[in-house]
Amino acid sequence: MSLVLHVCCSPCAIYPVTLLRKDEPDLLLYYFNPNIHPYQEYQKRLESFRQLSAELGLSSKIGDYRPEIYFQSIGLATEKPVRCRSCYSLRLRETARLAKSLGIYRMTTTLLVSPYQEHELVREEGEKAARDFGVEFVYFDFRSGYYQGLNEAREKGFYRQWYCGCLFSEMERVKEKEVKKSARA
Repeated sequence: MSLVLHVCCSPCAIYPVTLLRKDEPDLLLYYFNPNIHPYQEYQKRLESFRQLSAELGLSSKIGDYRPEIYFQSIGLATEKPVRCRSCYSLRLRETARLAKSLGIYRMTTTLLVSPYQEHELVREEGEKAARDFGVEFVYFDFRSGYYQGLNEAREKGFYRQWYCGCLFSEMERVKEKEVKKSARA
């Protein structure tokens, strides 16, 4: 293996994997997302990840689902971007730790594909995690392929979610939906 790719979800993985496989045919997919809430949502995304890994024929690892470590990492920070930074740090540090333990010295993340993520924070936390564990964070701006990945996920029947995964983003999504509904009424 030459690169560990942290995968947040299958739709976000499609474009980066397509791009990376050209130069990294033996990349390792790593699904570690203790931020996802509720558990049923986590299970849907995990099953979709398994489908993607099997379809692509790529090696994969699945981290433990321990939402308590997510809540511990964000503490009382429920507002963006503070909670997002803590969440990115948790997931990217675990990716760097895994890479180092497997003797793989390069890592990146599918978080870099979504225009809805705090892109510069992902980059900062990825670089910091990599430095702390003695690996390299490989930066890619995958955002140009975001909609391509979503369309392909739809065509393949992969589960597609409507929020980043955490409890707070789900609450924000519901509130935004209610505001729009009230505005139309």
